[in-house]
Amino acid sequence: MADPGGDVPPPSALLLALEARGVFGLARLFAAAPFLAAAPRGAPQPAIVLPGLGAGDRSTLAIRRFLAFLGYQAHGWNRGRNVRPAGADLPAVAAQIRSLHAATGRPVSLIGWSRGGIIAREATRLAPVAVRMVITLGSPFAAPTATNVLTRWRVIPGEKFMAPSAEQLRRLALPLPVPSTSIYSRTDGVVAWRACLEIEGPRRENVEVRGSHIGLGFNPAAFWVIADRLAQPLGDWKPFQPGPIVAALFPRGRRAKA
Repeated sequence: MADPGGDVPPPSALLLALEARGVFGLARLFAAAPFLAAAPRGAPQPAIVLPGLGAGDRSTLAIRRFLAFLGYQAHGWNRGRNVRPAGADLPAVAAQIRSLHAATGRPVSLIGWSRGGIIAREATRLAPVAVRMVITLGSPFAAPTATNVLTRWRVIPGEKFMAPSAEQLRRLALPLPVPSTSIYSRTDGVVAWRACLEIEGPRRENVEVRGSHIGLGFNPAAFWVIADRLAQPLGDWKPFQPGPIVAALFPRGRRAKA
């Protein structure tokens, strides 16, 4: 596991500069649409997609439309932009999870992009019975300060919010009580890829894709992983293995090591 105390450096300036390539992600997603139409489908289930730092539900529209196309009940987090202090949104997100669980009678799958993934993980700890699985996209839960954005404190409407303690940061990487999949890219220019690594074990995994951080919400390989994970029968979780049809979308011969 990465050390939240700062042993994992943020991505290089070159990788950060290359994040501009993410603007072409939507075009690649459209090109991959016929292929993604054959993605695995599972039983109907509710899902909540949480946005990254500074973003709102509009940023996750592509993911939610894909989930709806696959037959799932896809919801935004309905809380505007993700700009509030760490922990401020957890009670509301946990309440939304419990409400969807009660309304549908099915556990809720959570998909979180960047900071949204950290919120999804922590909300799961508050409502574990109501969550089916958590999938994160470029979320630095293993080393939250290993990013190229200001994470030790943020200034919001004139107020300064200090970072959590080292012990609080360390707890973010503790294994979840539900299956979890961390999708990451070694060429992420915003978040250090090592900061996104799960401690691999039963019902926990790391899946590498190619691409930028800002392109993860439009990444065809990431979309395929999400579809594959949600298609699993309830209670029958297995690690992701790309089949021969999709193998070319994923880097070959590399396993993530913290």
